[in-house]
Amino acid sequence: MYSDIFKLISEYDKIVLARHIGVDPDAMASTMALKDSILLTFPSKKVYSVGSGSNRFNYFGKLDKVDDMVGALLIVLDTPDIKRIDGVNLADFSKIVKIDHHPFVEKFGDVEHINDAASSASELVLELINETDLLMDKNIASKLYLGIVSDTNRFMFNNSTGDTFRKVAKLIEDYKLEIDKLYEPLYLRPISEVRLEGYVGLHLELTENGVAYIKLTKEILDEFMVDAASPGNMINNFNYINEAIVWVFFTEDIKNNNIRVSARSRGPVINEVLSHFNGGGHKYASGARLMKMEESDDVILALDKLCLGYKKNMEGDNVEN
Repeated sequence: MYSDIFKLISEYDKIVLARHIGVDPDAMASTMALKDSILLTFPSKKVYSVGSGSNRFNYFGKLDKVDDMVGALLIVLDTPDIKRIDGVNLADFSKIVKIDHHPFVEKFGDVEHINDAASSASELVLELINETDLLMDKNIASKLYLGIVSDTNRFMFNNSTGDTFRKVAKLIEDYKLEIDKLYEPLYLRPISEVRLEGYVGLHLELTENGVAYIKLTKEILDEFMVDAASPGNMINNFNYINEAIVWVFFTEDIKNNNIRVSARSRGPVINEVLSHFNGGGHKYASGARLMKMEESDDVILALDKLCLGYKKNMEGDNVEN
């Protein structure tokens, strides 16, 4: 499969890289690292990484604005379905490649490589480079390392396999990565976000069956001088609330006229629930988009029912044991 992808990269002089809406570090890292690798290997090609960005992730590189994409090769990373692709019209492109680590949702690429056992899209890009003639340097290696670190929450999630650790160890050794310095832009935060995190901790509500949730309006975001992306950046910091097995943030996004939903789980599989609310993702880390905040109550109710079923199953397993 990787040889087929490399063959298409070799054939096209114009290549556009896209990823999912609501950019996160893995999406940025995988697209920017692949862009850099293609340009390092084929300096004469025109390669663009597109989509809405976030000032928080500027350290990965500058996104591109492309007026004419017709006839180009499109490579979509870290995105399982068409509705979540950011910044492109699929009809413009001659060929489409999908590289993704989410569970399969729909086919939209001429060539698709999907491995939902992989830790991240960045790990798949690392494999693509390792298994083809694409080149890598320290800059590319650094981006891929950060993408893997981010999507595994510093290797604390069970998507971190022995193979993941071996690949990362080789990156560190081969490119002399100074990981303490790499972590700084990923984890340094403005004090406004730290204060917002304190607010979230104080105001989280909890359902009977273990769903912790908070609704963050524009007025709250303005009070703390943060944007709509900030709450999603901190959701993994609430992993270990004893009373919560699912936690979800609802954030008003005035710029895009929707409500961002970020959800995490310590057991119940949540992506199927979120798929009913214009979203989806991984089993234990998913997101969605709502049209208005009132719809959040439906999401909370659905997740609460899921948690109830999960707890009953766990109790049944314990009785049998």
